[in-house]
Amino acid sequence: MKLYILSRNSTLYSTKRLMESAKQRGWDVQIIDYLECSIEIQKGELKINYHGEELDAPDAIIPRIGASRTFYGTAMVRHFEMMNAFSVAGSLAISRSRDKLRSLQILSKHEVDMPKTVFASNKSDTEGVIKLSGGAPLVLKILEGTQGVGVVLAETKKAAKSVLDAFYGMDVNLLVQEFIAEAGGADIRAIVVDGEVVGAMKRQGAEGDFRSNLHQGGSATVHKLSAEEESMALAAAKAMGLGVCGVDMIPSARGPLVMEVNSSPGLEGIEKATGVDIAGKIMDYIERNVSIAEPKKERKIKKDDIGA
Repeated sequence: MKLYILSRNSTLYSTKRLMESAKQRGWDVQIIDYLECSIEIQKGELKINYHGEELDAPDAIIPRIGASRTFYGTAMVRHFEMMNAFSVAGSLAISRSRDKLRSLQILSKHEVDMPKTVFASNKSDTEGVIKLSGGAPLVLKILEGTQGVGVVLAETKKAAKSVLDAFYGMDVNLLVQEFIAEAGGADIRAIVVDGEVVGAMKRQGAEGDFRSNLHQGGSATVHKLSAEEESMALAAAKAMGLGVCGVDMIPSARGPLVMEVNSSPGLEGIEKATGVDIAGKIMDYIERNVSIAEPKKERKIKKDDIGA
């Protein structure tokens, strides 16, 4: 089995764990910095060059694409897919999940519950946007933000109007969402691999912070999903078309609500909180979908997976 892990940083916990797990199985595994790849396209020929040399087509890839490099990263993933490499996250699915607005539209279409969300242009009336969102307190999210950065809680109507006016004045695209006070700064992350929840943790925000992100000082503990939470996590992963993902849910008085579906979930927090070998689960997924004896030219790729 030839496996490429597309990652810009070989020292990251997730990248190292995936590398170790693949090596334990005796696979030929290599970490590829996708920003140092270039592609060649000719009639009937698709090639990828890396550090001046042509890369052999792998059996499978694991994309670990940074949010700020989504366009270039997904272009590389798509090229590998067209070379008939199996990807644990399809290029189109990654693009969908990275677009916060698009992902919520998809989840809504598939009847996955979420906080009420409003998106409007900077020409919109801010008071009208606040009213549509259900009134203060409100959460404002910059569409390009990640790991809790660019997320603001406006506790009063006056504060919400002030923040909206400021962002709209800078022509920033943002989502306005209802604030789920009863969550108490906590959320749930479920890791889904191949249509199965393989681990879940509860993340609690740092004292005084409504954001639960571990990168913002939050803490994590193992969590046993309710039947409703598990069903919602699986529905969200299926709607987004992701074989491997992290589904972030927030508890509310009306049940769990999906906040985000992450196509490159970090492994450190979930593995340490649950003790589950998530990296190994991902390798199992690859094994189930790639037969070493199967000629690459015979593998089938769904057209929708690559957006061709």
